[in-house]
Amino acid sequence: MTGAMSATMNAATVTATDAMIEPTDRQAFTASFPLQPFAIRHRLAGDPLFSLSHVVDLVRQLPRDQIEYNSGKVAIGQDPDSTPVVDLEPDEVVRRIETAGAWMVCKRIEVLPAYRAVLEETLLSVARANGHASLEEAGFEDIRGFLFVSSPNSTTPFHVDGEDNFFVHMHGEKYFTVCDNRDGAVVADDAIEQAISKHRNVTYTPEFEARSKCYSLQPGEGLFVPYLWPHWVRTGSQYSISMAITWKTKAVMRKNDIFVVNGLLRRMGLPQAAPGRNPAADAVKLALFRVVKAVLDPLRRSASMRAMLRKLVLGRNANYFIRAGAKTAG
Repeated sequence: MTGAMSATMNAATVTATDAMIEPTDRQAFTASFPLQPFAIRHRLAGDPLFSLSHVVDLVRQLPRDQIEYNSGKVAIGQDPDSTPVVDLEPDEVVRRIETAGAWMVCKRIEVLPAYRAVLEETLLSVARANGHASLEEAGFEDIRGFLFVSSPNSTTPFHVDGEDNFFVHMHGEKYFTVCDNRDGAVVADDAIEQAISKHRNVTYTPEFEARSKCYSLQPGEGLFVPYLWPHWVRTGSQYSISMAITWKTKAVMRKNDIFVVNGLLRRMGLPQAAPGRNPAADAVKLALFRVVKAVLDPLRRSASMRAMLRKLVLGRNANYFIRAGAKTAG
């Protein structure tokens, strides 16, 4: 899946003592990365950038469509179209997070230099600990950060993400459940298409518990979450602050682009083979997709244009994360 990085990382031994992220079991790291989850320790808890006051500043600087929040009182298998919202402004949600009953994610925080520096420094320490001189050499590309702030007893529904992820926990307690879907029996290819291109939530049933492992996280702890492994999360009795440090390899970016094209074609009544099953068709899809993407990317610099393009391509509910005034939580 991740090409040269997978082979190199699996063969390496973590020896650096200054790594900002390290596995709790080094043998598990070398045996599992990047194909299976494992527990980690990190040195980011206590950094002022992840205090509530700095998070308030963060949400005031981010474009509105890079902030998503709703009620934290949702089902594990929540239907995204019926998710209750919280009728507060983003900065007010953070200030009142202990009582707001809310879940929030600040997306693409790497656009702010201070957060970008933390993300790159953290991943570079992992790369160097594994014998690589640079992020590029280790295969860490398209680096992004997602900061989560949740009220006590909140749930993040069952979903999949289209990137690899070091999930680091800063405040409170959090219970992170990851499900093994390597055989496709939990989330099928058509559901992954929708998760990558439209909404991340996927169907959940209690039978998935037999395939799952729950990680109980305290500040300074976390886990590695592999590409496309489904998971859900809940918080404990305190408010929670966590961050996902994500990256994609070239192989993952290619696969995601094909998933997006397949999802669009499926919605047109033209179901497609999963990425890798028809290499010739994949090549044609990628060529067309990247031509269109090159045209649209400059337009996406405007928030209003991003919203219009999402609605045009994905339908009228595509901008669900900036909706307001509907399905307000009690």
